[in-house]
Amino acid sequence: MKNQANKAITLLFILFSCLAFAEEEVSPTTVKGATTINASKAKALFDQEVAFVDVRKNSDWEAGRIPSAIHLELKKVYTADSLAEEVEKNEAVVLYCNGPKCMRSSKASAKAVEWGFSKVYYFRDGFPAWKAAGYPVE
Repeated sequence: MKNQANKAITLLFILFSCLAFAEEEVSPTTVKGATTINASKAKALFDQEVAFVDVRKNSDWEAGRIPSAIHLELKKVYTADSLAEEVEKNEAVVLYCNGPKCMRSSKASAKAVEWGFSKVYYFRDGFPAWKAAGYPVE
């Protein structure tokens, strides 16, 4: 009986451990040194012709994006140099990806701050929120 109880406890432990790892990662609500913005603030910056940088993977980019956005895929293209080729370090830049369950824009924002960019806007809700608000897409 004791052996069965130990087996049951072990099985439950394994099950709960697996469930904990199965949870999706959620991006942070803030990034130190960057300003977190929502869709309406992103649209205001868009209307001011601030640079938007899309750090999503190529297939997401090809499926739709914010008009005039610059595509710097985070894992293959996004570097201090590639960002500096598009935006001066003292210019505003909006970084976005696929919303709260996408970690790319938070990572890109943290890196931009680390590289010395001083006006980094972290659009955490990203392309899904932009599209849901009815803003233009291409």
